[in-house]
Amino acid sequence: MRTDDFWAVIDRATADRPASPAEVAERAVADLATRDPEEIVAWGRHLDKVMAASGTEDLWAAAYLINGGVDEAGFDAFRGWLIAHGRKAVAAAVQKPDVLANVVVIKEAADTGAVFAAEEVLDIAARAYEQATGGPLPAGERPRTRPEVAELWDFDNEEEMHRRLPRLSALFLEPPD
Repeated sequence: MRTDDFWAVIDRATADRPASPAEVAERAVADLATRDPEEIVAWGRHLDKVMAASGTEDLWAAAYLINGGVDEAGFDAFRGWLIAHGRKAVAAAVQKPDVLANVVVIKEAADTGAVFAAEEVLDIAARAYEQATGGPLPAGERPRTRPEVAELWDFDNEEEMHRRLPRLSALFLEPPD
């Protein structure tokens, strides 16, 4: 499956501005479930590639700031939320995670405490495959989709957070002394 084909499913699912990532996931499942099972598997493998490409340390740090702390599953769910917003959103956030400080709902989250997660986006291929075939998505070798926790810099180090993610830190942390 080509990258453009993968994102076309998300683009169709985000047409007419659906209300939530859950709705994006439902639309994508419905779209994929009409396709050949091999194409659904290929879409799922491409999702693994997107997750691997977006599994950067600084994006994890951004998710940690925005969501008030995230573990591995929380980081995955945050990226699911990001994927539901499309290719440009993912590309921009991977390239420079601090751009997320420009997103209106994230700015508002500094006051509201909203959390951004969409596990259901990560299950699109499995759900579509099950609808199409009645069986589980075939297991395959999956790439590493995030750094090892032991290798991460200390996300509770506010000085380092301010250095790496200054705009998000200005929203979510106290100003440095």
